[in-house]
Parts: sequence; structure tokens; C-alpha cells
Amino acid sequence: MKRYIYFLIIVSILLPVLTLQAEPAKNDVVYVIPVKDMIERGLVYVVRRGIDEAISEGASAIILDMDTPGGRVDAAEDIIDIIANTKIRTYTFVNPNAISAGAIISLATDEIYMAPGSRIGDAMPLLMSPIGSPQEMPSSIEEKMVSFVSGLIRATAQRKNHDPKLAEAMVRRGPEYRIENEVICPSNQILTLTNVEAERMVGKEEEKRSLLSMGTVENLDALLDKIGHPKSRIVTLKIDAAEKIARYIEMFSAIFLIGGLLGLYIEFKTPGVILPGIIGVILLAIWFWGYHIAGLAGMWELVMFIVGVLLLVSEVVFFPGTVLPGAIGTILIFLSLLMAMAGHHPGIPWQPDFKRLPVAASKLGFQIIITFVIAWLLARFLPETRVFQNLMLLTSENRSDGYHASSEDNSQLIGMVGIAFSELRPSGTAVFGEKRLDVVTRGDFLEKDSRIIIAEIHGNRIVVERKV
Repeated sequence: MKRYIYFLIIVSILLPVLTLQAEPAKNDVVYVIPVKDMIERGLVYVVRRGIDEAISEGASAIILDMDTPGGRVDAAEDIIDIIANTKIRTYTFVNPNAISAGAIISLATDEIYMAPGSRIGDAMPLLMSPIGSPQEMPSSIEEKMVSFVSGLIRATAQRKNHDPKLAEAMVRRGPEYRIENEVICPSNQILTLTNVEAERMVGKEEEKRSLLSMGTVENLDALLDKIGHPKSRIVTLKIDAAEKIARYIEMFSAIFLIGGLLGLYIEFKTPGVILPGIIGVILLAIWFWGYHIAGLAGMWELVMFIVGVLLLVSEVVFFPGTVLPGAIGTILIFLSLLMAMAGHHPGIPWQPDFKRLPVAASKLGFQIIITFVIAWLLARFLPETRVFQNLMLLTSENRSDGYHASSEDNSQLIGMVGIAFSELRPSGTAVFGEKRLDVVTRGDFLEKDSRIIIAEIHGNRIVVERKV
């Protein structure tokens, strides 16, 4: 009996060891995430999806295959946070450019490798206008932006044991930066390194280290050899057509948004024209689709926008003259646009990201102002253009040209009771005895077959109201 008990004790001790030895080796997969073109909000979704897939695949390494001229700092900050939250070892392959926001993201990875002829650096921030062009900054604003990006790039470098002073030299023009007796960045210059410069050894003889890059490699296969995964299976994240289109939509989102708002504004100012409203709805639908694919706008924002548009349409068509539906609809439309531009709080799709809300509000407000300015310019100058004059009838019927108003006196029709032959919203057709007349209400909507009475007549304009 004692032998049996001893045997069970020995087996229970050895079983976990045997089990561990029997477990298969870690899945040797290296995930490659392309980081190409501009750094913008749509790329955040792509990187997040790539890292999530790498985790689910049990990847042993993640490589950012980078070729970017830079982009938005807020997007770069999001990508840095995503990389920081993964336990998988990360690498950047600069192939061939990691400029501005690309350099900041590169410093968020554990190691950096560079292709022949590649460059990294020049991360000084620029202020971009809402339509995407760089603009000059007041010195106070410039210093605030430089200070923020400088802090971001230093913290990112420190997290992965890169040189924070080297990182800051990519952002701020400052005093000469040296390591021992070697000048790394001359004074009053922004640092940009080639692959040869970035991999040179610096420091004291007993503490030699590479300046930034761990080496120059020709391609991804050579990089796998360098990082100790020569036989690993490479899985490259496939960016589908919808994600590619969404990234470009996000880049030109201001044009789609301003065009969409302008189309709706023209439609509501000139009801019945239809075409501007259709174009506006299409442009805004494209805008929302791009933000939705990019993971920024969810169903909450889309539902709010649709309900807002329906409320505006209902006021124009069904409840003319009322204020409440239009006011609520307008508020819902602008809230939906604001929430989509700010993005949502992680894990809470109905809660906007309050950190980005002020920036989103300023951008939306600026674009709304641009919309009204363009509308005013169109109203002011479009009627004078030759194209508009060829489309519209601008001649008037003057008495001097032989035109005369009808001498028929309709005043005797006041008080006559009839039936609405069509819906009056507010204009339509009504029947009074044997006469069919074009009439208009005072702004009320009256159903077909409603009993009405002629209240006023102004020339050929016959005003009716409901007969009670």
C-alpha cells in the first residue's frame, strides 16, 4: 500500500514536467504588418487588426515593414499604445523611409533594422490645416507642439531602451548633440539618419553600442536571419480593397464632409431641386463608410446621422413651419459627425474619446464655417456666371415689352369652401365647385380631401386654411 502511495506521489510530481516536455514548441510565425504611405487614423485600425491576428496566431515576432513620409501625431500615438500593449517582440524594418511620425513609431519597437539607402528621423511637428495643407504657426503654438512631440518621442524611446536624446534631436532644434567626442547632430538642426549612420557604433570602448539601427539588411528574409528566425513562417497582413479606399477617404475627409454639408444646405434652401441633396447624401455616406471601415465610426454614429436627416426631411415635407424636428435633427447630425471624428472610447462604442473631442470639435466647426462661406460665395457670384445664365430663365415680363397681368378679379373667391385635390405641403391643387385652382397654405400640411376655405388672395396667390 505504501509503495502504491509513493508511486502516485512520484507520478504527480513528474507529470507536469513530462507534460511540459510533451508540449509542442511555440508556433514559429513572424507577422509582417505593412506601414505604408501617410500615417493617419485609418492605419490605426490596420495595425490593431494586424497585432490582434498575430496574437491569435501565436506569433513569435511582429515586424513593421515601414515606408512612410509621416503623418498625424495622434494616429502615431495610438499605434504606439497598441504596440506597447503587446507582449510579442516587435521590430521595425525601415524600407526605405521612416520620416516624422514613422520615426516615432519605429522607436516604439524593440529593435530597428534598415534597408540599404534608407532614412529615419525628421520628426519636427507641422500644423496641418483642416484641408490637409501645412500652415505657419505662431511661435507660442509651435513651442507647445514641439514640446509635446518631444516628450512623446523621448518617452517612446525610453520605453524600448533607445537613446532619448537621439530621439529628441529628431524633433527639436537644439544645441549640438555628442556621444563622447563624436558629433551626432550639429546645433540648430533636425536629425535625420541614413542606414549607415544609424548603425555605426558609438560610446566608450567597453560600452560600444549601435547608435539606433541594429544593422542593414537587404530584405525580410535577411532580417529573419538577423533576429534568429531563419525558418519561421512569414504571415503578411493583407490590407483589403475596402481598407485601402477607407484610408484615402480619411485623408480627404474634409472635402467629402464639406461637400456633403453644402449639398444638404443647398437642398434645404431650394427644396425640389433634388440633385444637390442627392450629391450631399452620397458624399456624406462615403465619408461615414470610410470612417466605419477605419474603425472610427460605429453604428451609433450612423444611426444618429440617419435619424437626424429623417427629422430634417420630415420638417420640410410633412411639418413645415415647425421647429422642434429640425432642431433635434440638426443636433443629431452634428453630434454624429463629432463622435465619428473623435473616435470612440475603447470597448464602449457609444462613448466618444474625450481626449480627442476638443480637436474634433474645432475641426468640425472650421469645416462648417467653410461650408457656409462657400454657400455664400455661390449665392453671391454663381448667378452672374454665363453657365448659370444659360441654365436659368432670367428675363422678366415687363409692361414696356407688351406683357399685361390678367384682369380677372379673384377677390370674390374669398370665403369659398372646397376640397384639397392633392396634399398641400404647403402648396397643391384644390377644387372649388367646378374650378380647380393652385393654392397654398400658411405653412401647414393638409391631407388630400381636407375641407378648406379661401382666406386670402394676393394676385394669383390663393391662400387657404382648414375649414373647421
